[in-house]
Amino acid sequence: MHNVDAAGLGIGDDYPPRIMGVLNVSEESPYDPSVYDDPGEAARYVDEELIGDGADIVDIGLESANKRFDVLSAEEELDRLHVALETIESVSGDAVFSIETRYAEVADEALSKGFDMVNDIAGFADPEMPAVCEDYDVAVAKMASPPDLERPGAVEETDWARRKSPDWAERADYVDQVYEALKQNGLTDKTIVDPAFGGWSEAQTLEDDRETFRRLREFRALDRPMLVSINRKNFLGEIAGRETEERLPVSLAATSMAVERGAHVIRTHDVAETRDAALIGDAFTERSRTSDGSLSVSRLDVASSRELRTHLDERGVDPDIADDWYSLAIEVEGLRRDDRARLASIVSDADASAYSATDNHTLIVGSIAGISAVEARLRREDGDLSSVGESLATMLE
Repeated sequence: MHNVDAAGLGIGDDYPPRIMGVLNVSEESPYDPSVYDDPGEAARYVDEELIGDGADIVDIGLESANKRFDVLSAEEELDRLHVALETIESVSGDAVFSIETRYAEVADEALSKGFDMVNDIAGFADPEMPAVCEDYDVAVAKMASPPDLERPGAVEETDWARRKSPDWAERADYVDQVYEALKQNGLTDKTIVDPAFGGWSEAQTLEDDRETFRRLREFRALDRPMLVSINRKNFLGEIAGRETEERLPVSLAATSMAVERGAHVIRTHDVAETRDAALIGDAFTERSRTSDGSLSVSRLDVASSRELRTHLDERGVDPDIADDWYSLAIEVEGLRRDDRARLASIVSDADASAYSATDNHTLIVGSIAGISAVEARLRREDGDLSSVGESLATMLE
């Protein structure tokens, strides 16, 4: 994993999870506790509620990213920038200050006046943004978004057949589109990737966010640190049946899981609680990496053949070999004795092994290719064995 230096703050596998607190100077922002238009009051909030509670990074937004509001022009954002600049000049605590903007012109002005990094919610839609960040040698969070300044995060509404290829667009699912959006217009050496949780378009569903969360490890294949913004999001609240003000517990549970799945920066309004949850996730994360000078040896963080495929594809290796190397262990319970014997015979003909664990338990172990061969045979069988085949097919999706 490629680590990133953000104004002296290390971000990546070699460092603890970092907490990004949020300050908005946009009167239209929907989350009132973080919205200020007075620099003095804003600075006190940053010192007491963000840095004081453990924020490593303070992300300052000049406008609401809510799709219900009109997008501000670069000139309108620049008109608001003075509040953000006066705020960071008044802050007494120590933190990395990030400017949230989609415009290279605004990023340039902010970085020249004291900001340390950029949070680009439009995914380098402004083609000058990467160059500006590289000129200042700063970290930049790049949110998954088609290169469109006015429609950030609307990956499912993008003409991927034109942008990528018709064949790719036909087979790609939502997470595939998010992954590809992150690659659009490239990555700088100090890019932090953000898979864009939240309702960025009318077409995006809560299931889209849930699937992105399930497959979070896949984004590690981009070899860049990852930022997630899941605080009180709808896809979490819907699971527990909680409204925004009651979603802190589900946010904290998801934060620990996100860190374990590879997130390095957590963007949140609830800094103290989120910091604790992130530390718990980090404490129980197992990743192996050793380095000696220029030599580095790392174990890829993969938990499925799909994740392994993504890593292989990103490195120019045939992703189909994942099926030969990634293994599964499947337990089947409740088959009659003759069906267990038939199952063992089918498994023995494939690149897999069957073991009788107890009187009515069978353990099947094998590569994805081997288990797939077993699944294909079982689906042609009758009765319970056909049902086992259908279950295997679901697990292999």
